[in-house]
Amino acid sequence: MTKAEKFFSDMKNKKIAFIGVGVSHTDLIKLFCAKGLDVTVCDKKTEGQMKEYTELSAAGAKFSLGESYLDGMAEGKYDVVFRTPGMYYYNDVLTSARHHGTAVTSEMEVFFDLCPCPIYAVTGSDGKTTTTTIIAELLAAEGKTVHKGGNIGRALLPIIEEVKEDDAAVVELSSFQLISMRRSPDVAAITNITPNHLNVHKDMQEYIDAKANLLLHQNAFGKAVLSADNETAKNLAPLVRGQLAFFSRREKVENGAFLREDGMLCYNDYGTVTPVVHMNDIRIPGLHNVENYLTAIAVTWGKVKPETVVKIAREFGGVEHRIELVRELDGVKYYNNSIASSPTRVIACLNTFAQKQIMIMGGSDKGISFEPMADLVCEKVKLLILMGQTREKIKAAVMASPKFADSGLEIIIVNDMAEAVNTAHSHAKSGDIVSLSPACASFDMYRMFEDRGNHFKSLVNAL
Repeated sequence: MTKAEKFFSDMKNKKIAFIGVGVSHTDLIKLFCAKGLDVTVCDKKTEGQMKEYTELSAAGAKFSLGESYLDGMAEGKYDVVFRTPGMYYYNDVLTSARHHGTAVTSEMEVFFDLCPCPIYAVTGSDGKTTTTTIIAELLAAEGKTVHKGGNIGRALLPIIEEVKEDDAAVVELSSFQLISMRRSPDVAAITNITPNHLNVHKDMQEYIDAKANLLLHQNAFGKAVLSADNETAKNLAPLVRGQLAFFSRREKVENGAFLREDGMLCYNDYGTVTPVVHMNDIRIPGLHNVENYLTAIAVTWGKVKPETVVKIAREFGGVEHRIELVRELDGVKYYNNSIASSPTRVIACLNTFAQKQIMIMGGSDKGISFEPMADLVCEKVKLLILMGQTREKIKAAVMASPKFADSGLEIIIVNDMAEAVNTAHSHAKSGDIVSLSPACASFDMYRMFEDRGNHFKSLVNAL
């Protein structure tokens, strides 16, 4: 009996609840129902608001919906509860449920427990999706059957019975997923750690501790890859039990990947330096993507040949919503960078292009400071268009910069994305760059950052 078979056998006669439907749960709920398990979907939406209701009901799921969707959970009504990453682990209801004997878990936690193949996992404040995708592309190009998922948008537990020992699982993990993880991947990479999601985490230390869970439960045969350029990530090195490798854009590392002065990305294996790929061969723009490739090289070293890295670097066009070229109209290039939900991501976009940009910013407040990007905004933005909940907060941070007075920066406040795009279009001249780089979450106006980016793209394409 495989681990997966035993798991589904053990889940019989248990009351199982799924909090929220979403991307990570729909297929999993249907699988559990197909296995004949007792499944209840708990969601704040009503029957009429839930687009998945009909198919999940037909599959055999029960429902607890509306404002009282969590009724009885705190008192141990269910044996097992699967939470979505959006449900904070230390939520009062979940904490009480655990005290009443309920097993509170997640799709990704169970996948880690059952997965028969090596797991490569990436976390970080910035760059994790692109890095995860590059790693998956590299391993696939070497002939591996790759299962990519996690925070990147696909649930992997529903396909657990298809995963073979010789395959590779490549997953992106957010702090919300990692906060409750008690198993670490075979190969772990932390791209960087900067302030983020402080509107959810009780403080910065809890956020760092969540990221550290990627390393804490590795054994001596695991591998960890850390940024040598980010102090917070670098300081996690004492937690590593197995092989430790670094990556750096700024210095030669003793073991790991680094950017040489001539622009060559190299790997140093304790004194044996191997040139891998030149930065000019990387199709996707920006120094942050050089860092993403350095991470991927360090993660896959010994599994992927240098010539494979060169091939992927030249072919891979990037991930949607990440400095994604939407169109060129009348000599103006429009970029969708909706993933830029923090100042550090905005800084990366500003540093990607030499010229000043027209930039659309603003959204839901994550409780982080906009001061770190203010000086660079004054230097590299000619027109700042602000919308959403944080528009006045961003405006105040930028105007407080000592560089604002002499910058010539114009700031315009708008009500929504349509007005923002129209304002950018009316002010842009041939040769200009317009980018959506919000520096904020999307939840004040959109369900997800993807929805925000797609709306921006539809408006730009309609010009």
